[in-house]
Amino acid sequence: MNGRRIQSGLFFPALLCTLLWGSAFPSVKSGYLLFGVEDTFTKFLFAGFRFTGAGIAVLLIARLVMKRSIRPRREQWKGILSLGLVQTTMQYVFFYVGLSNTTGVKGSVLTATTTFISVILAHFLFKDDRITARKAVGCLIGFAGVVVVNLGTGDLGGGFRLDGEGFMIISAAAAAFGALISKVVAKGEDPMLITGWQLTLGGGVLLAMGALGGGRFANVEPKGIALLCYMIFLSAAAFTIWTKLLATYPVGRVTVYNFLVPVFGTLMSGLILHESVFTPYNIGALVLVCLGITLVNRVKSE
Repeated sequence: MNGRRIQSGLFFPALLCTLLWGSAFPSVKSGYLLFGVEDTFTKFLFAGFRFTGAGIAVLLIARLVMKRSIRPRREQWKGILSLGLVQTTMQYVFFYVGLSNTTGVKGSVLTATTTFISVILAHFLFKDDRITARKAVGCLIGFAGVVVVNLGTGDLGGGFRLDGEGFMIISAAAAAFGALISKVVAKGEDPMLITGWQLTLGGGVLLAMGALGGGRFANVEPKGIALLCYMIFLSAAAFTIWTKLLATYPVGRVTVYNFLVPVFGTLMSGLILHESVFTPYNIGALVLVCLGITLVNRVKSE
């Protein structure tokens, strides 16, 4: 009964997070076109505006609307900085470069490896999150999906590039480390304070990297600004909710919902970017990844 209550409590907020993150794949690629983003440092600049804006938005809402204190205690700064550098800076350095060198569909599927990496790391770090034979099989099936999605042909439709698919997997690993750090840093703390500062600091590093590297937008128009505002919203909302979930529930119990990210990302990439979604490789990979994540996180009835 208790297990059923936990699943019910997780469902709607986790569904919202995965829907928002799924929409990020076509949003980033659309943003590259609207802002005329081509070089690496401009990609960092684009990411920096998104995450710094999201962090500031979370902190302003916490302070002005919810009347909460947004001043971290001295002992919190180390954890917040670590989370910002891993979950925002490192994850999205590789994400923004990698996604520009692969399709939104493949990027969505590859990002799902976050779940399997989280399960493996949690086994060694948390006593209540041990790996089992079922979880091990789920990880193997999920990674098989990653192999399948890279068996296609074409410049961006198939094959494996280190600065494309490889960077997306590294980004997923950073996200997995970030989830584990978040569980420790945010436990018993205000999720808005933790999220706001980690996004602001991590995004600030990205912004500085882009500016110091000479990043510059070729085009700035209302459509692009509107899209950037949406991306700021999705980051602020999703990271705040996810931080709260990770602080409340076991990592494995939360990450079961990650299987929806490649589903939403694939569908939206097809609808918005007009990418080829229903190929044997894409469908096969999606099925394997979703099956793997479901096996890894299946909760026994109590």
